[in-house]
Amino acid sequence: MESPVLDRAAPDRQGVALKAFARIVGAWSLTLREAAALADMSESTWKRAKKPGFSGDLTRDQMLRLSALIGLYKSLELYFDAPISRDWVKLPNQGPEFDGARPVDAMIEGGLPKILRVRAYVDALRGGV
Repeated sequence: MESPVLDRAAPDRQGVALKAFARIVGAWSLTLREAAALADMSESTWKRAKKPGFSGDLTRDQMLRLSALIGLYKSLELYFDAPISRDWVKLPNQGPEFDGARPVDAMIEGGLPKILRVRAYVDALRGGV
């Protein structure tokens, strides 16, 4: 049975993902609680993880979350002009995935499946679907 923790051969990918996500957290003006919840970490772990040299291991779920959030950020930057591209996750949304909630709250509540659906939703908007 595979371990949910990534193997030690991937620390560079983890570092790159954490650095990118830390930048996104700043760009989206997320709170400590929001950032930690999106990454599926405790607030204290997120405080350590966002610093260079973090030596912890991320689970596959955490890496998938970070990857999807990085992709979502890129899609938003391509689809919307600033400041909407940066504010979108914190604005109430009537889209089918949100029911009036802010996308960040919907993703926190729905976990990885919702994060993936939100990314697909924005990618579909970009593609004209």
